[in-house]
Amino acid sequence: MKMLALPLLIALFHSPVCLSVTVSSSKPKVEVHEHTDAVLSCEFRTEKDQSPRIEWKKRGKGVAFVYFDHKFSKSYTGRATIEGATLTIHSVTQKDSGEYRCEVTASGDHVNLGEATVTLNVLVPPHVPSCEVPSSVFMGSDLELLCKDKLSVPPATYRWYKDNKALTASADTAYSIDTNKGTLKFKSVSKVDTGMYRCESSNSVGAPKSCVAQQLKVVEYPLTMTILIAGAAGFLALVLFCCICVCVCRRRGCCKKGKKTKSTKSFSPPPPPPPPPIRNLKHYKQTQSFMI
Repeated sequence: MKMLALPLLIALFHSPVCLSVTVSSSKPKVEVHEHTDAVLSCEFRTEKDQSPRIEWKKRGKGVAFVYFDHKFSKSYTGRATIEGATLTIHSVTQKDSGEYRCEVTASGDHVNLGEATVTLNVLVPPHVPSCEVPSSVFMGSDLELLCKDKLSVPPATYRWYKDNKALTASADTAYSIDTNKGTLKFKSVSKVDTGMYRCESSNSVGAPKSCVAQQLKVVEYPLTMTILIAGAAGFLALVLFCCICVCVCRRRGCCKKGKKTKSTKSFSPPPPPPPPPIRNLKHYKQTQSFMI
């Protein structure tokens, strides 16, 4: 058995093995801070072709070339280098985030195409958020203050301050805070809500950033406005009262229109006129004589 196994092993070592190009990445997910270098690794092995064609593509709405025909595309010229098949992008920005594909083509291999995918995520520290705080608001009205930082990666969380004191919402407070959306909501503002308001955005990448504090004044309605509101409310109350009265009256039958009653007296025609006097005496006969 040993004598038979040795020739088989020798034959296997000397027999041609059909290999294909293989491509891999030692780090398929890369996270770097903005304005630093991003190294997208790509290692390959070929069967015969020692000078394969190497291409890098970025996938977005479509597929765009990064490296093709031994040169970089315009947007990467001067800020990217390649060593072997590993790509390095210098001073990356948020626009560089995305999915990259390394393709190696070895025309002499049995299977001549291999590829590996690397995802790049560029982390961006907080920016100064945009804050929307009205200068004044009427007492008793509802109010929403807005804060937004659209550039930070990962997305920022928010915190509101009044007169440089952090606001913390609870069941007892007259306001609510959404730390993910950056909103500060009041159900009914009062005089005590007057003050300087500012918002702060933060994430895990860099130091928090805050907008400039803005003055908010809670004012009472002017006298003329109060009179107009009171007059309008009184008018509406009067109209409502009249409508209720009409409805009650109709239900009780007080508002029904009287119907005309027909006369019970019967109609009697006038008596006929008397006959006319007899004027023709020719046919008159005297039946008796009168003697005196």
